[in-house]
Amino acid sequence: MSINSYAQRSDCHNPIMDSSSSTNPLLRRDRWWFRHLRLKTTISSELSGAVGDLGTFIPIVLTLTLVSHLDLSTTLIFTALYNISTGLLFGIPMPVQPMKSIAAVAVSELPHLTTAQIATAGATTAATLLILGATGLMSFFYRFIPLPVVRGVQLSQGLSFAFSAIKYIRYNQDFVSSKSTTPRPWLGLDGLVLAISALVFLVLTTGSGSDHQTIINDHDDDDDDENPLTRSSRRRVSKRLRILSAIPAALTVFLFGLLLCFIRDPSIFKDLKFGPSRIQILKITWEDWKIGFLRGAIPQIPLSILNSVIAVCKLSTDMFPEKEVSATKVSISVGLMNLIGCWFGAMPVCHGAGGLAGQYRFGARSGASVVFLGIGKLVIGLVFGNSFVRILNEFPIGILGVLLLFAGIELGMASKDMNTKEESFVMLICAAVSLTGSSAALGFGCGILLHLLLKLRSCECDCASSFGFSKMFSKSSADDDGDSTLVP
Repeated sequence: MSINSYAQRSDCHNPIMDSSSSTNPLLRRDRWWFRHLRLKTTISSELSGAVGDLGTFIPIVLTLTLVSHLDLSTTLIFTALYNISTGLLFGIPMPVQPMKSIAAVAVSELPHLTTAQIATAGATTAATLLILGATGLMSFFYRFIPLPVVRGVQLSQGLSFAFSAIKYIRYNQDFVSSKSTTPRPWLGLDGLVLAISALVFLVLTTGSGSDHQTIINDHDDDDDDENPLTRSSRRRVSKRLRILSAIPAALTVFLFGLLLCFIRDPSIFKDLKFGPSRIQILKITWEDWKIGFLRGAIPQIPLSILNSVIAVCKLSTDMFPEKEVSATKVSISVGLMNLIGCWFGAMPVCHGAGGLAGQYRFGARSGASVVFLGIGKLVIGLVFGNSFVRILNEFPIGILGVLLLFAGIELGMASKDMNTKEESFVMLICAAVSLTGSSAALGFGCGILLHLLLKLRSCECDCASSFGFSKMFSKSSADDDGDSTLVP
């Protein structure tokens, strides 16, 4: 039998294979979960992007565990399930981040919030987002909020991350008191030299965050227009970029940090205990509901609407235009996650724009990235349980600062699409107020007000023309022109 005839027979309709594919859903490659997990880049890039948001995740989780006695094992297990679910649902590296305002209130204000009060704060915030999403109000807000205001919120959040990252790199941190302490020494297993080395490594391997494949293709396209010497030089550059892009940079830095944990304190091996903690429903009183809502939920709700839904949807549209994420779906996702997990003492979470920027910055391009992260969290939560806090407590803070710095800069660069001076004006005012007042809601309100004033200014000109003022002005200008012609 010839090769051509064999190929023809292979391409013929095979009813047996077709029937098995239709009856067995695992053989159908058009399943929605298969499309959402399809890799758009290499596995190493997806794995590297998976740890891109840990610069914010680890410090907050560690602080809540030490101060508010958060159950780390339960949090890791539930956030792992959230990661896997969102990866399958959205098909993009949708992050699962702590609710930052609740965490800040829980550890910085006295008396500290209890685990039950943290849970009620997360549950009431989640219920609000769920109602807004289910009724369609969140989509309404998303459609009518001006883009410069959203960019201002993103820019302020990105700069806030970057400022915190610089503090992590330059100073030792006391997460219990949420304060920077003494300047970080140059040498040591958590010194400035280590942090700067990690920074240099990430810059050399990932560059400015541009898609390496696009840069490589640009070099290849220019080969035809150059002389042989320049062409060979460009080929060497393209080869070097391919090698560098194949390195899972963020994952390498994170694993190196884990190794340093055991070198800094070898007694960790003795303190590790295998097995998860017992998952149980929290005992919540009406007083816990009142305190959690007033102290935790009220400052968190505006931040969740802006940064966890609106900004995330805008940013995902910029990064993944072929996969539009609806505000309704994101809002309902945040609501369901917390209404399930908070009852068991899991940390309140949301979808943060900073986490999405960090994961994208280090190579995440599909839902598989956060699924990998979820599997890792699940294994750690089931194997080490609450004893994993001993490892996190020794993790080099300087390395976390470097990861957080890249995430913040990537989020801030989303505002580069402001093309007019008016848009940039609104964005910068919104960002400045958000940073100075430490409130995204305050910056958002000022940005909306400024945007309306600018629209009202142009609207007044139209109204003036309708009342005949424009004719008067035009007649006056015509008279002036006529008078000017009489002047020799």
